[in-house]
Amino acid sequence: MNDVARTMVFAEPPTFGSVAEERQDRKVRLAVALRAFSRYGFDMGVAGHITARDPEFPDRFWVNPFGMHFGMIRASDLILVDHDGTVVEGDGILNTAAFRIHSEIHAARPDVVAAAHAHSLYGTTWSALDRPLLPLTNEGCMFFEDHALHADHTGVTLEELKAKTIAQNLGPHRAAVLRNHGVVTVGQTVDEAAWWFIAFEHSAHVQLLAEAAGDPVPADPDDARSVRDTMGTPRAAWFSFQPLYQQILAEQPDVRQ
Repeated sequence: MNDVARTMVFAEPPTFGSVAEERQDRKVRLAVALRAFSRYGFDMGVAGHITARDPEFPDRFWVNPFGMHFGMIRASDLILVDHDGTVVEGDGILNTAAFRIHSEIHAARPDVVAAAHAHSLYGTTWSALDRPLLPLTNEGCMFFEDHALHADHTGVTLEELKAKTIAQNLGPHRAAVLRNHGVVTVGQTVDEAAWWFIAFEHSAHVQLLAEAAGDPVPADPDDARSVRDTMGTPRAAWFSFQPLYQQILAEQPDVRQ
């Protein structure tokens, strides 16, 4: 962490007295993140999913049920899936593609608590270009040298080998661009993974606009790294999501149910 990052003060993610309390908080945050995706228009039919690793059983994760609108999901609607793809809690249907991609990411990255993927407009547009984002803005700098390109069109990812390749290409990064498919982001919290997805979508939109208008000038690499290492930490991403989290909780209290 650099000196600037040390001087920035962020609120801390909550701590819990029991696994049950932590699980419920994680489920609420997952439901809020899904509603945030709905608010941003990331809902495209039945496509898209966010997962959160269970705090007690690390080989299981919570995920939105297949076919339920993001904007309607409550904490109680989420389903818990094991590493074999069996629904062990909840009544919803499992999206097999979500299971394949996310189970391999969770298995390959013990540091990852949550992963997010949706067929958003600018993220999917960007995925057709097969090139990395430029650090054109502070948000774009957060992904400088920290996102991967997955060059194979995955289509509907039902095969285990395709999903393993996505996890391998993601490597240690916070995001991967799946060619002709969209973007997947990960984080140490649900809030972080959701915020990286929102920030990537914003950055892709900015670059598409800038390139349509002229010849954009990216930030100097050292400056981009400085922004990334200050504003692009897991804690900073968690904090950046909090205003949206608070707003949705206040406006849609049923999300806690």
